[in-house]
Amino acid sequence: RSAFVMIVNPSFPAQTVPAFIAYAKANPGKINMASGGTGTVTHVAGELFKAMAGVDMLHVPYRTDGAAITDLIAGRVQVYFIALAGAAEFIKAGKVRPLGVTTAERSPAFPEIPTVGDFVPGYEASLRNGLGAPKATPADIIEKLNKEINAGLVDPKLKAQFADLGSVTMPLTTAEYGKIIVEETEKWGKVIRAANIKVE
Repeated sequence: RSAFVMIVNPSFPAQTVPAFIAYAKANPGKINMASGGTGTVTHVAGELFKAMAGVDMLHVPYRTDGAAITDLIAGRVQVYFIALAGAAEFIKAGKVRPLGVTTAERSPAFPEIPTVGDFVPGYEASLRNGLGAPKATPADIIEKLNKEINAGLVDPKLKAQFADLGSVTMPLTTAEYGKIIVEETEKWGKVIRAANIKVE
């Protein structure tokens, strides 16, 4: 599971999530929210924040994360929900200001950054990466793959490498991972429908 982080330009007047929400409510429609493209994870993470925080921001889609973060640093957009791994070097260099990570818990890579959920109760957005196999794959093969993959995910060296990228390894059974896929599909489907996001 990988975290996103809510970042702003260092010159942006709000230095915390509550201050950001207050500023957004006082300036409806005047904050430009970057994303890596319409319907991407960075877009829906921002849409979920908008809905749960009750703020109105203008969505500005980009073709790449690089272009979006360049414009955020230049001040052309004001906020961006980006993968923590993609923002890490800019945070360390002071080129962007992190307001909160989007996972339920703080990131081991940046423990000083609060969670957005600390201020917007129930907010959580993370990127889930996993492995799948064709539907007709024999059950014994699936179980063997699951066992071997989980063994790798608890390896201290591998866990540390993922942590450096703002990710947490989560060894799961096939049933547990299947449940997550269903839950995440339902959650983000609701966000997409509520925000009326259409494929371009």
